[in-house]
Amino acid sequence: MMKVAVSTSLMSAFYVTIMLRILDLFKWIHWKPTKFLNSIISDGLTRWIALFVILFVVSIILFMILQFVQLLPPVVWAIIIGLLMAFLTEWLIYDLPMERASFKRLSIPFFVVVLTAFVFLTETASFHRKSLENRNKLPYNTSTMVE
Repeated sequence: MMKVAVSTSLMSAFYVTIMLRILDLFKWIHWKPTKFLNSIISDGLTRWIALFVILFVVSIILFMILQFVQLLPPVVWAIIIGLLMAFLTEWLIYDLPMERASFKRLSIPFFVVVLTAFVFLTETASFHRKSLENRNKLPYNTSTMVE
């Protein structure tokens, strides 16, 4: 199961890092994704690699947590958590006031990137949890056995 968690988290972190770079390149987000690393790392490529590593660690933690969540369907969890994370991220970056006009500053492409990454993580975690549960079941029905 750890091999699946690592490979899924690796692809999720790679996807989010590349998409953040594209969003930054085409100015679809009005903030720099690696700005918080400027005081620690001076090289641009190294900052993006550090961001990838951070996203990888966060993705593994989320994968491990999300495989045990069974209350709602995985897509619902992905939408709830993804929207909340994207909203909080941009809200903190922009330091927006609690006004209705503040919603116009939020980036829809950033929300889409975060939501797709969360759907990927939650669906994969749920699928592998269910496959592990089914692997441990007996291949026959115990209620029909003759004593």
